[in-house]
Amino acid sequence: MEQTDILVVGAGPGGLACATALARQGKKVILLERKSTLGPKVCAGGITWHGLIKLVPRQLIEGAFPAQIIRSGRQSIRLEEKNPIVATVSRAELGQWMAGQAREAGVRILPHTKFKGAGEGRALLESKRGEQTIGYRYLVGADGSNSRVRRTLGLPVERIGLGLNAMVPRVYPEMEWHLCPRLFGSGYGWIFPHAHQTSVGAYADARLFSGGELKRRLLRWCTENRIVLPENEIRAGLVNYDFRGVRFGSTFLVGDAAGLASGLTGEGIYPALVSGQAVAKLILDPEYPGQELRQLARNHCKHSTMVGFATRYLGIGSVLMEILLLMLRFRLLDFHALEMSDI
Repeated sequence: MEQTDILVVGAGPGGLACATALARQGKKVILLERKSTLGPKVCAGGITWHGLIKLVPRQLIEGAFPAQIIRSGRQSIRLEEKNPIVATVSRAELGQWMAGQAREAGVRILPHTKFKGAGEGRALLESKRGEQTIGYRYLVGADGSNSRVRRTLGLPVERIGLGLNAMVPRVYPEMEWHLCPRLFGSGYGWIFPHAHQTSVGAYADARLFSGGELKRRLLRWCTENRIVLPENEIRAGLVNYDFRGVRFGSTFLVGDAAGLASGLTGEGIYPALVSGQAVAKLILDPEYPGQELRQLARNHCKHSTMVGFATRYLGIGSVLMEILLLMLRFRLLDFHALEMSDI
């Protein structure tokens, strides 16, 4: 039976960040990815600038926006700063770049390999060559909102968001957020320009709408805003924001697998990168204080509280949205307070 120091499941930003950091410190790391291609994922590709600038190279940025347009049923505001507030990246290009960094560090990446289960320091894998068992000292689950590693720990997922996204072959001039409680409840519709196309989609709490219902509402919103969305190219993705910790004995969870994505905005890239790097430090030094994880958890709790309040009082959702915009308009609320990054 093959042995490794750390077995990482999932080659998203969190898994790649964790694996690379460990391999650079001389650890033997094997990283599994159930898909044959690393990188692509249903994602708007938006990340707050304060989180991006420290963790992602500038050449991967497709669009950087110092202005944010936020619209509701009654008002439209424009928030603008000297530096970009939000940027967009291609998940495919980000994944390929991070995979290159991981391989250079010595990580062994096994694409098209499924994690079937684990116990007593052994994991069962399945690939085209059949099943095999690998022994490990530490197991890291970075396998997204439907994390199988999380399920092996017996952790439920009760709070989850749903995002629908399609790429439109047109570059819109500005980044827009549309608060529309009558269609999306406590969620929103978005227009996120990239280099040669634009991500258009909607995010909502999955407890409010099924995928089919949210798709119908997204198409209705597009019609109202004169956006031609290719219906057959709409893809769905889940956002797990049911955070219950990152360390469970010799098993760790990062990113969406840990439930660290924002339930309010759906932001997941930054929490994945930060938690992946922090878990690597915890594995290398069990006494590592993990201050960045505590800050991430505080921001996550704040976002989850806001989602819970908005979902509980949907009847006054429109009023709450208008108050939120007024607070942003008059700078009573800083837009950065809605970010997962620690400024």
